[in-house]
Amino acid sequence: MIKVRIPAQLRTLTGGVGEVPMEGATVGEVLKGLDAAHAGFAERIFDADGGLRRFVNVFLDEEDVRFLDGLGTPVTDGQTLSIVPAVAGG
Repeated sequence: MIKVRIPAQLRTLTGGVGEVPMEGATVGEVLKGLDAAHAGFAERIFDADGGLRRFVNVFLDEEDVRFLDGLGTPVTDGQTLSIVPAVAGG
């Protein structure tokens, strides 16, 4: 089981829950499963080509998946996937 940490901005899709257990062999499978279980995630985190939106960061434990194998990054039981939207500041 993979723990997926949900940012506050997207918790309305999970009924307010901040952490969701999911199954999958890769980051992409876990995120697609998250959308299947809680409709609305795909349009918020994936772009039109099926990749991660530029303003959405995803970390597997402490590693940014963009510096690993992206959505194809393998996951194993006990790992944590964190969805972190980029925040504009000024």
